[in-house]
Amino acid sequence: EVQLVESGGGLVQAGGSLRLSCAASGFSFSDYFMNWVRQAPGKGLEWVAGVSWNRGSTTYAESMKGRFTISRDDAKNMLYLQLDSLKSDDTAVYYCTKSRRDRCAGHGCYFFDVWGQGTQVTVSS
Repeated sequence: EVQLVESGGGLVQAGGSLRLSCAASGFSFSDYFMNWVRQAPGKGLEWVAGVSWNRGSTTYAESMKGRFTISRDDAKNMLYLQLDSLKSDDTAVYYCTKSRRDRCAGHGCYFFDVWGQGTQVTVSS
């Protein structure tokens, strides 16, 4: 069974940091483009960042650049998201998700299938 399990969320003051983790199982993790997506209260899903399956290239939503860092450890089947300089607008449930296709390229990497249950990040001002 393919599973993604997030952890590491919590309550933090504005300006603080958190590190989110996502444990993957049931598929060949190293062959998949992995992403973080978030959903703020009352809002839709917002893509946060992605990391490629090959050289580990990273991409970010514009508003997260310089504050968030996505990384992966293929030996441990783990995905991470370091959140720094947090703002109240970052309050959301953060989800880990995988690309639908393995060894994807370009826009084909941005179709997601399996999602984790999410981890809540709350930033107090």
